[in-house]
Amino acid sequence: MPQMPPSWPARIRALAAGELTPAPAKPSATVVLLRDGAAGPQAYLLRRRTTMAFAGGMYAYPGGGVDPRDREVRPPWAGPSTADWAERLGVDEATACAVVCAAVRETFEEAGVLLAGPDAQTLVEARDWAAERAALESHELSLAEFLTEHRLVLRSDLLAAWARWVTPEFEERRFDTWFFVAALPPGQAAADTVGEADRVAWLTPADAVAGFAASEFGMLPPTVTVLRELLPVRTAAEALAAAADRKVTPVLGRAELAGERMTVRWSGYDELTIDGVFPA
Repeated sequence: MPQMPPSWPARIRALAAGELTPAPAKPSATVVLLRDGAAGPQAYLLRRRTTMAFAGGMYAYPGGGVDPRDREVRPPWAGPSTADWAERLGVDEATACAVVCAAVRETFEEAGVLLAGPDAQTLVEARDWAAERAALESHELSLAEFLTEHRLVLRSDLLAAWARWVTPEFEERRFDTWFFVAALPPGQAAADTVGEADRVAWLTPADAVAGFAASEFGMLPPTVTVLRELLPVRTAAEALAAAADRKVTPVLGRAELAGERMTVRWSGYDELTIDGVFPA
């Protein structure tokens, strides 16, 4: 059974007593980048540096928070419209635009993979984008400005929504995160080094899940759950096709407190249940 992080018991008690106001959940996006291998699809995973304030030492996918500017100026766009994405993601159109932009931008910033092209049918050619990635990461440049400057369109058709997870209310930092899947575009290669990570790895879902079970890979509940859900797929294309049949509804962990016993459950995911006795 997963272990309860040391910070949780006190915060769970404080929330139950009405002494803790939940932090707002920041809209975010993360992308499970997949490539086909001999043993099936492999997922691109980053091990976050232990110095990171959130999920330090954990394996994760490229991702991050939305940029408020993406609510105001939609970048050049191809593929499903922002209205289509709003319906799929269960949010208003401005939020949908910002979330899809975050997915594309974070994949570019962290993995060096650009889900864009000159038009709706073409992919961008590989080149050294180091300066542009740095400018996006430092917020000197918005995604719309970058794409416009290089006469590119965001290829929203290269993304498929997979899941939506919301950080439990008792956590100090909270995120409302949409998980997408995407295939590594032909001709592009993902970065071998990432500033926020001390290791990158391409792992099959089976190897990643086995490593988690053996305590070799630390992962937050959503990360390992998505990998488990990808176990049946045989190719990256099959993963994108399977995403179309999935419901993207919020999954939120909730705590139950009975005396000194605490239980955290994620509805529909019994394997993630954390339970124990924690004296006050």
